[in-house]
Formats: sequence, C-alpha cells, structure tokens
Amino acid sequence: MRFVGLICGALMLTGCVEVQQAVDNTARQGAKGVVAQTLATRFPQVPKELITPFTDCVIDNAKAVEIQEFARASIVGVDENTVTTVRNVLSRPETVQCLQSNALSSGLI
Repeated sequence: MRFVGLICGALMLTGCVEVQQAVDNTARQGAKGVVAQTLATRFPQVPKELITPFTDCVIDNAKAVEIQEFARASIVGVDENTVTTVRNVLSRPETVQCLQSNALSSGLI
C-alpha cells in the first residue's frame, strides 16, 4: 500500500514539475518581448541586429524573480525598475560572456 502511495506521490510531483516548466516557459516568452523592447529603447548602444541574441542572453541568465519582473512589465509596461533589472542581468560575468560570444559570431567585434 505504501508503495502505491509513493508512486502516486511521485507522479503528482512529476506533474507539478511539468506545470511549473510550462509556467516558466510562458513567463520567459512574455519576458523576451519586454527585454527586447527595453534594449531597443533604453540601450541605444546595442546594435539592432544584436537585440535578439542579447535578449536571449539576458533571459538565459536572469533569475526567476527577474523573469517575474519582466513578465510583470509585459502587462503594465516598461519602467525604471525594468531597466535596472535588465542592466543588472547585463552586468553579470556569464551574461557578458554570452554577449561577447554573440557579438563575435556576428562579426561586430
């Protein structure tokens, strides 16, 4: 009987993980539009052809709470908090490495 309970519990947790991943993916998709808009309008030094790769770097290196901020901004609009969050993610070493890699592969550096 315990074994059946353990299996049911494991299946429920697996379902929760899948739901959480779906929610996370949806939030990340909404966040991409906000980050791209923020880069295009508030970071004029980013070349237009690199906005999409830079957006991907920001999203890939953002923490869950930052993704939530971007998702919020997709509903209420970009504000200074959104810009600060993008700037913070851009300043991380792993994000800088991603940005450099994308810039090098595009031939802009």
